Amino acid sequence: MSEPMHFSEFDYYSRDNLKHMVLDFVQMHDFMQQPLVYDRGEGIYVWDAKGDKYLDGISGVWVMSLGHSNERIKQAMREQLDRLVFASPILSTNTRAMELVEMIGKRMPQGLTTVKLLSGGSEATETAIKLARQYYQNIGKPHKKKIISRYNNFHGVTLGALTATGMANRKAPFEPLTGGFLHIPPPGELRSPYPVAPADRDKLAAQMLETVIQYEGADNIAAFIAEPIQLSTGNVVPSDDYWPLIRQICDRYDVMLILDEIATGVGRTGKMWAADHWGIAPDIMCAGKGLSAGYSPLSAVGFSDKVADAFISQDREKAFADGHTYGGNPLTCAAGIAALQELDERNLIPQVAEMGEYLMTKLQDLRELGVIGDIRGKGLMIGVEFVKDPETLESFPKETEFGLRVGRNTIHQKKMLIRSAPNWVAVAPPFITTCAEIDDMVGRLGEAIFEELGKLKQ
Repeated sequence: MSEPMHFSEFDYYSRDNLKHMVLDFVQMHDFMQQPLVYDRGEGIYVWDAKGDKYLDGISGVWVMSLGHSNERIKQAMREQLDRLVFASPILSTNTRAMELVEMIGKRMPQGLTTVKLLSGGSEATETAIKLARQYYQNIGKPHKKKIISRYNNFHGVTLGALTATGMANRKAPFEPLTGGFLHIPPPGELRSPYPVAPADRDKLAAQMLETVIQYEGADNIAAFIAEPIQLSTGNVVPSDDYWPLIRQICDRYDVMLILDEIATGVGRTGKMWAADHWGIAPDIMCAGKGLSAGYSPLSAVGFSDKVADAFISQDREKAFADGHTYGGNPLTCAAGIAALQELDERNLIPQVAEMGEYLMTKLQDLRELGVIGDIRGKGLMIGVEFVKDPETLESFPKETEFGLRVGRNTIHQKKMLIRSAPNWVAVAPPFITTCAEIDDMVGRLGEAIFEELGKLKQ
């Protein structure tokens, strides 16, 4: 038998090794041309397997809110390894899960006191959809099954969550998907397709929900699910009257409001939940990513007493028919407890709001480059949309893919990790980021934009 290979002898950049992997939403042919292989992280930086240092301007993927190598969370996980690392969510619960549920429940919007622990975002949104449907089944309204969601929102990759997702490119390979889902246009669009005044666009988007409910029949609609801020179109924020209107419509027609706060929750927007910016509470909320600050897979679904009471019964068939092997895993829960303690004791959420305002201000300086049509977001979650003409908001030709070009330059030449799409880039650094580090971040992004503009003119 051959000797085991030491990591130092492993060629992390060999195509023979890379071609046997499949990454998320990545064309592996392209990835193998410029592979990025992380090896370690500390603070707001990561190093690749070659030893190159990168500024993590996207917190992994909206996840590493407390930065890499946080000692408190690592120590909590070390201690839990010596106690208990798995507990069956079918037969039992465990002490760490109970502690975490209490902590999350105290931080949820008013009225959401029951929490189901899960592993990831798709699990959470899928669970929320199933919860709404079974709720109405349990209370004697079995026809309320349909789910309304929005175009341009992303809710996950499992079949139910994917069907709720409103992005054609994510769904097309897997169609036909599960039935019972409807979509309406989103708010906050930079270029509205409707001939109404900008101040009325989001009001119209909200009214579309009411129109669809009326056409389909309120007795057939279980829930409306949406992201408070649309991440997959570059952090689009609706106007302040949109969410209060949505809440009123859902109440009027007895439709569950599900907010997908997988990425926007746990302080990312400068408040505990993005919903807090508009003073609303959903009936069901999905949380994830920042719950464990990225140290272990963790998500949760919180819901109101009204919903929870419908599942407490001597009738076994009314128990919630949903389960996941790693839900409430004690090792993961230990990480979540430590992450929430760190968030509170270091008073980081107000810091996110302050640093977010600073980041927004610094990004405004990049408008002088002449290709920025919009800078939007809340807290440390900011999107920058590129346009060919800032006056008319004319887009670059589709084939230009300016945002993707800027993203590749920023990552591979400027050594800063960001999220990019054909027309926009997004930055979302860890909560511990300083003003000096934001200056560095914006400087690297500005250089990448300038260089890609120069290439367009050649």
